[in-house]
Amino acid sequence: MLKRTCYGGELRESRIGSTVVLNGWVNTYRDQGKGLFFLDLRDRSGLVQVVFDLEGADPELVERARGLRREDVIGVRGVVRARVAGPNPKLETGTIEVAASELEIFSKSAPPPILPDDHEAEKIQEEKRLRYRYIDLRRPSMQKILRTRFEVTRAARTYFAENGFLEIETPFLIRSTPEGARDFVVPSRLYPGSWYALPQSPQLFKQILMVAGCDRYVQIVRCFRDEDPRADRQAEFSQIDLEMSFVEREDVMAMMGGFAQRIWKAILGYEIGEIPRMSYADAMERYGIDRPDLRFGLELRDVSALAKKTGFGVFEQALAKPRGVVKAIVVPGGAEKLTRKQTDAYAEFVKAFGAGGLPTVKYGAEGFSTGIAKFLEPIQAELVSELGLKPGDQVFFGADSWRIVTKALGELRNKLGADLGLTKTGEWKFLWVVDFPMFERDEERQRWVALHHPFTAPLPGEEGKLETDPEGCLSAGYDLVVNGSEIAGGSIRIHRQDVQQKVFELIGLTAEQARSKFGFLLDALQYGAPPHGGIAFGLDRLVMWLCGTNNIRDVIAFPKTQTGQDLMTEAPSSIDPEQMEELHVRNTVPTQP
Repeated sequence: MLKRTCYGGELRESRIGSTVVLNGWVNTYRDQGKGLFFLDLRDRSGLVQVVFDLEGADPELVERARGLRREDVIGVRGVVRARVAGPNPKLETGTIEVAASELEIFSKSAPPPILPDDHEAEKIQEEKRLRYRYIDLRRPSMQKILRTRFEVTRAARTYFAENGFLEIETPFLIRSTPEGARDFVVPSRLYPGSWYALPQSPQLFKQILMVAGCDRYVQIVRCFRDEDPRADRQAEFSQIDLEMSFVEREDVMAMMGGFAQRIWKAILGYEIGEIPRMSYADAMERYGIDRPDLRFGLELRDVSALAKKTGFGVFEQALAKPRGVVKAIVVPGGAEKLTRKQTDAYAEFVKAFGAGGLPTVKYGAEGFSTGIAKFLEPIQAELVSELGLKPGDQVFFGADSWRIVTKALGELRNKLGADLGLTKTGEWKFLWVVDFPMFERDEERQRWVALHHPFTAPLPGEEGKLETDPEGCLSAGYDLVVNGSEIAGGSIRIHRQDVQQKVFELIGLTAEQARSKFGFLLDALQYGAPPHGGIAFGLDRLVMWLCGTNNIRDVIAFPKTQTGQDLMTEAPSSIDPEQMEELHVRNTVPTQP
């Protein structure tokens, strides 16, 4: 057997004159006639040209090579030489080639249903690529993503080992606990009528590890949530999860800021520098979202005080509502850049977020024009000064309750940033978002809902508000955001049983319900729990950013479709009646004719 001595994609001019053995797949082939046959051999490192030449090789060898086709698996022995026909700048190995002297055919390929070609991948339906994932993964870009993912996890393990963390596994078969999404459940064969759940996160177990004295825990762990998939979400995903004892918020943020700096330096050679921070309230007021993209401006501006002077009915109706506001976004040069068709489309866009419309106006040398210009005449000078308008600018307004306006204009801001090309590839803007509210009000169920999760502690000094002012209570939570995407979220945890019970009470859990669902945690907290806190990085989302893709399925070796199917293995699928009987379950779905 011809066993590989090196990877073909790693060969360079320094290896000229050496004999090598390569293993891989036939990527392309070219029969030049006159005793010459070329192929590009592909392995996980890239491509290299292999030449079968009658002048330097056995005629039988050349004839055998001529029988090769795409995706055949072969071994080749040969000498590295300078590329006879001149360099090929499209290949990293384009200055050399391998003159073959021996060929072994390990297996022949049937005509492949898809080709592992990056240039052709976009033309192939994703469903087909996922069905034949083992071929799709041969693409150079996919091999690079898998390598990058490995480098990230290796760097993570190195960093946390250097900082005294222990990697500890937590169980996959647990009891079902409410954590905001549906659990995947598994029937128990040994305990009829009872069920396990797959963990949405190791949250409770890592807290118990702190009670157990492990002090610093880390794990690269699979998590499971039975929710609708989307471009940046999967039903099963991976986290870099950690917890630390005897810490405050600053300690966890410093540790994870250092981790982000290490990863971006190791993978991209990029220096993040010091990571700024912003309060949740400031982020919502200025950007309409708690994970703002700082690569561009277009900040939301509150112009409610001026709007009162206009007499414009839309503004007046909005300001009469509880927490009614009027906010504005200024698009520099928008009067020339944006067409009427675009502005009309933006008005429809914001309606999806509860807004009734999108009043707009253009500012030029002669003042305001189009849209609601006539209503703004009484405040024109003040508004121009307040917003710093320049001729050619366009202004969009949101007028409604604070919640609707911030959401609608925040989403519009992100869309404008994308449509106007305001972001640059290779530009990274990191941000810590802090001082989140502990709770949001669920008006339908008339109770509070934990904004992060019910194990998040109040900020020091805020504990009294749990009794007097839950709406104003700030949490010790923190999110790490890069370019408008949350890549990590965590908090200091509640380590006192009385505080934990109060939070459960506020979110509508009776003492009996809390005991039923979280009894093991409440028990642990009464036996000497240290102050502790942690965070979890979404590994898949992290690799997405580092690899420059916006599809989470690109960075998972065997992902599910947007409808939760594994097309390669045809999961989910039915199971045998005997299995169902063993598990004490039955199928309630009618059999299809």
